[in-house]
Amino acid sequence: MTRSSAGVARITGISSMAMRHVLAELARDYEIRAGGSVAVEAVGGIDAARRVASGEAFDFVVLAADAIDRLTVTGRVAAGSRTDLARSEVAMAIVAGAPRPCIGDESAVRDAVMRARAVGYSTGPSGDHIVRLLERWGLIAGVAPRLVQASPGLPISTLLARGEVDIGFQQLSELIGVPGVDVVGPLPTPIQQSTIFSAALCMSSRQVAAVQALLAFLASPQTDETKRRHGMEPA
Repeated sequence: MTRSSAGVARITGISSMAMRHVLAELARDYEIRAGGSVAVEAVGGIDAARRVASGEAFDFVVLAADAIDRLTVTGRVAAGSRTDLARSEVAMAIVAGAPRPCIGDESAVRDAVMRARAVGYSTGPSGDHIVRLLERWGLIAGVAPRLVQASPGLPISTLLARGEVDIGFQQLSELIGVPGVDVVGPLPTPIQQSTIFSAALCMSSRQVAAVQALLAFLASPQTDETKRRHGMEPA
């Protein structure tokens, strides 16, 4: 069992970047309600999955649901412990103050991509979705020289702030409320992809009951308002 400097039990977790703001706030809420300490490290989803898969010790992990399922198959998280937390959509963002492109339908989004000097996308589920859209539109070869993929854990907002891209796509939760960035809006429904982010108990945990109580809180209606405020919907 991990303990804080005050001798209070500490629950440790690792998550993808998409959930970092939600988890940071909810961890503080849980500490007030239940005592103890919750420490969550947020990194790129690929890195988080790799570290859990390699056997690094955490009490729980939060990733896209399909990544949790893969870790379950390999025995790194406890079977039956997957707890769906939130649903997130893919959104487009621009540099604050820049002209806002129209993204009201699929054709408008495609046109905005074709006009962009540089397009940012992530290594996570949202990035995979954007690549599939470009392939579907037959644009992948023509746009490839203008695509900028953020390294794992680097927000698209950073690429926008640096001037490396003029439009970027990522989970709405990673774009909303970021200084220097304007969210144009979620992708229109016909080309939208919702990602379920889930938590699970790591097999390396030695405080199963405490983790189960935390995961139950993270999925409870008490957390709905926080999730919505950060651009997500309860799962």
